[in-house]
Amino acid sequence: MSYVKQVEHTPKPDFTRPLDFLALGVFKDKGLQPGHQAVDGALDGLLGKVIERGDFKGKKGDSLVLFTGGPLARVALVGLGETSKFTTEVARLAAGNAVGLAIKHNQPGCALLGFETELPAEELTQAMVEGLILGSYRFQDYKKPEKDDKVLDQLALYGPAESDSLVRGNITATAVCFARDLQNHPANIMTPTRIAEAAEEIARSPRMSCRVFDREQFTKLGMGALAGVALGANQPPKFIIMEYKGGPQGAAPVALVGKGLTFDSGGISIKPADRMDEMKFDMSGAATVLGIMRVLAELQPAINVVAAIPSTENMSGGSAQRPGDIVTAYNGKTIEVLNTDAEGRLILADALSYVVDRHKPVAIIDFATLTGAVLIAIGHRATGIMGNNEDLLADVQRASATTGERVWELPLWEEYSEDIKSKVADIKNIGMARLAGTIAGGVFLKEFVGETPWVHLDIAGTAWQDKDQPYTPGGGSGVAVRMVTQLILDRCS
Repeated sequence: MSYVKQVEHTPKPDFTRPLDFLALGVFKDKGLQPGHQAVDGALDGLLGKVIERGDFKGKKGDSLVLFTGGPLARVALVGLGETSKFTTEVARLAAGNAVGLAIKHNQPGCALLGFETELPAEELTQAMVEGLILGSYRFQDYKKPEKDDKVLDQLALYGPAESDSLVRGNITATAVCFARDLQNHPANIMTPTRIAEAAEEIARSPRMSCRVFDREQFTKLGMGALAGVALGANQPPKFIIMEYKGGPQGAAPVALVGKGLTFDSGGISIKPADRMDEMKFDMSGAATVLGIMRVLAELQPAINVVAAIPSTENMSGGSAQRPGDIVTAYNGKTIEVLNTDAEGRLILADALSYVVDRHKPVAIIDFATLTGAVLIAIGHRATGIMGNNEDLLADVQRASATTGERVWELPLWEEYSEDIKSKVADIKNIGMARLAGTIAGGVFLKEFVGETPWVHLDIAGTAWQDKDQPYTPGGGSGVAVRMVTQLILDRCS
């Protein structure tokens, strides 16, 4: 992997000194800001002339790189759009855009001059830092670099900034990149064992602990749904429990549950060959949970959190689970398995009911690349959310608005529960053919949380991207690490 883990801060930069790459944000309706004057002076008024002639208009997402020939060798202008529509997400996108330009022009560093806006300094600082680090991410572990390629290894933020937000932005963005790394490794490398090792590494931090159950152990616990999916697995399956105890002793924790399917062939109900390679991303829920736990390990907030990750492969073969099999979940519910490719909800059923029983959480949030149907509903632009508690749903939506990671609520009306009733077991693992597939997954999971406030995030459309975005290069996105970290920290305030 390649990403910069730390953004350096220079409150009063000297633009007369040599600098390879400097990025400035320009508003469509403002032109040059007062903070740009020192740069423009060092360039003998070049920036002002470019703006006056209309060569750069400041439209959101636009960019222009100027090769000056002077001490400021390259100056990039990035568009911020209209001031009335400026948000922290626009700042994040612009910072990511700036870093992408530095990489495109084969530069080892990128300095960003902070934006002058009406937004709170702490929010703006964190957004810029996140955009810089996230935009620097490239997954290159298995690719030989080109001979003349330079590795971008320096990021700087110039101008006023809020110190605590600098720290928090660095930590949070680095954790997102860590989650992306877990996602992007192929399934022969990122096995359930490797996920468990990543959890154990994080748990070496203060107030953290981790326990890993193997196949025999979690089967004895009564996790028949996870055990059923794991029947055909080539790699040893794991059930991982992490605890962070930063709050009062005995206080009920927030629970995070992440789907850790390291490869999903569909099992006996095998998937089409086209794009099956992307099923290495089926452990993205686990990556999100581990990213959040990594942030908690570094920030040490005053809250208790428990994390559960059921991890296995879903493979076909002589020993694999069959359509029509019936399994018994941890909470005693029987499940008729009508489609072995609807396996994520099976392994989550055991994890959710175990956490409810053993840890009595105050709230549960689960993350899963659960259904292709969510892409049909809302595409790649947002995560589908469902839940049984309006207050917790509102908390997720508030955090979403802060971090720019969009969510969209789908209903979980009681009538949908009729769709998963089985004739031979308590429930079945699919709903009605071609109808409300994402909601069917949600009402299935609802059977395993009882009265505990719970929200399900179906991240199948947002966990990875085909095309590069300003601060999300193609591949694993590390979705919801920032959003749910924000939610948890909000609960501490």
